[in-house]
Amino acid sequence: MTTSMTAPETDSPPRYAVLREAMVAAGLDAVALVPGANFMRIFGRAFHQNERPLVVLVPLEGRPAAVVPALEEASFASLGFEGEVFLWRDEEGYQAAFTAAAHAIPAPNRIGVEGQRMRVFEQFALHRALPAAACLDAQSAISRIRLLKTAEDIGHLREAIRRSEAALEETLGAVRLGMTEAEIERILVRNLFDAGVQELSFAPIVAAAGNAAEPHAVARQDYPLAAGDALLFDFGGTWQGYRADITRTVFAGEVSDADRAFYESVRAANAAGRAAVRPGLTCGALDDVVLRVLEASPHAGGIIHKTGHGLGLDVHEDPYIQRGNDTALEPGMVFTIEPGLYRSGRIGVRIEDNMVVTETGGESLTSFPRSLRIVG
Repeated sequence: MTTSMTAPETDSPPRYAVLREAMVAAGLDAVALVPGANFMRIFGRAFHQNERPLVVLVPLEGRPAAVVPALEEASFASLGFEGEVFLWRDEEGYQAAFTAAAHAIPAPNRIGVEGQRMRVFEQFALHRALPAAACLDAQSAISRIRLLKTAEDIGHLREAIRRSEAALEETLGAVRLGMTEAEIERILVRNLFDAGVQELSFAPIVAAAGNAAEPHAVARQDYPLAAGDALLFDFGGTWQGYRADITRTVFAGEVSDADRAFYESVRAANAAGRAAVRPGLTCGALDDVVLRVLEASPHAGGIIHKTGHGLGLDVHEDPYIQRGNDTALEPGMVFTIEPGLYRSGRIGVRIEDNMVVTETGGESLTSFPRSLRIVG
């Protein structure tokens, strides 16, 4: 039997204000939130997604309603949720809770869902509860609540980056010729947690030589680091949910003149991108600035990706720094500048910094040196 819990009456809570502004702009009567970055932005707590659906329905007007597994009752209560909570137990299933929650909010004509987060079975349950409502992918519209970071958000990012950079410095000091990528990766992960990060931002990438030419490489157990190899680190740790995302490429033992020139082309593109950041510049124009440096180099054939992506509670979020994106940069936006060049089977070089748009330009939250470094 579905159990309902009703919170005390409150005025429209401030935490929904930005979300409802986004709903008005997108023409939505309600949104359905599932655990993830948008949920955390509003409620300040992360919940893991598992086989048990947890969904919050927020109408444009009126109090929200939530579908919550009974085993999460105490955890959910800590959110100070302002609406009615419909608990469900495993043995009874969740559909009755969806239907009850749908009836607890004003009947919507257009309900937005997070297309990159909501699972198919959750959308099916929502549709059965609201068969007359159009269910729309509103991922971009909903995620606008995280587009402009607050001073507190940026402070959390700075801390995540500071700890992550300290871990990289410790790791580079331990690298030796003959180590495998997997050994080096284990050292990096240990150093990240020793530096106090709360979680890994994502599974780190540690790749040498030809493996570094794969942007999403997996560390090899059987490749010993050799003199002259490029060694790429793409990694980060979290602080209060905010994710560092840093890439540096170093060389083992020595570097050839050709590889040095390859590296310097990427460094020049990274520097040009960081210098160009300012309010009003479009994401597409910023990508142009960076890619034109690479395209003018002798290594233009090694370009295989855009300049960057937004960063915050998700490691990839709006705004995307790519040609064709006419979104104008605004103070408070945070994103990566990460140009790269790749020669399949031979070498990959990427240098990634985390940038915030200020009132007058841009600031790199990352400060780890970008000059070519030889380790081991």
